[in-house]
Amino acid sequence: MGTKVKPYEAEGSKKEQVEQMFDNIAHRYDFLNRFLSLGIDKGWRKKAIAMLAEHKPKRILDVATGTADFAIATLSLEPEEVVGVDISEGMLEIGRKKLAAKGITNMRLDSGDSEDLKYEDESFDAVIVAFGVRNFENLEKGLSEIHRVLRPGGVVMILELTQPKGLFGALFSIYNRTLLPLFGKLLSGDSAAYTYLPASVRAFPEGEEFKNIMRGCTYDKVEDRRLTFGVCSIYTGTK
Repeated sequence: MGTKVKPYEAEGSKKEQVEQMFDNIAHRYDFLNRFLSLGIDKGWRKKAIAMLAEHKPKRILDVATGTADFAIATLSLEPEEVVGVDISEGMLEIGRKKLAAKGITNMRLDSGDSEDLKYEDESFDAVIVAFGVRNFENLEKGLSEIHRVLRPGGVVMILELTQPKGLFGALFSIYNRTLLPLFGKLLSGDSAAYTYLPASVRAFPEGEEFKNIMRGCTYDKVEDRRLTFGVCSIYTGTK
């Protein structure tokens, strides 16, 4: 299963189009994240790191790492090694520049397919994904690959955008359909990328539906926590 929503009205698989999209917007991605979320995304990652600390992971894999913000944040947990993987070389290039500027030596960023991970079975204590599973072409395949590389007892932590309810949800929907695509187009130069974002959120399973998909991929202790009136959810599960 995977959502059929793709970034562009053109030929090519969702995976190919997602790679192209992130290559196109990589140069403005971090700024747009801060600007379009009013900086709230930093708080979401901070909350996730606090939850991850309970598991004391030593080897961490960040799937769909992008420019590596989430991966870098895990260094506060003092892991032995952090690995980030992403399909977009444009995003990874930005991330590698961050690592070099910060003098980080216990992290590497790999080019690779999140649905066909090149790592050995049971090789990570924790796998994290921030706003990436929505872009998987085959959701179950990606979740199963994450499960494969987790050690027994390891934890997966997934941050994903969700749809808030009520009056706030209605206002958020208006913002997503109007201002977000407008600002995204003006500031990134890619008119489709920030139209795809809200469309992909609407099409993606959330809450109990997504937790059931995780259970179907043999995760245990599947839970979720909604943040900021339901704009973001943190999903967790163990192997």
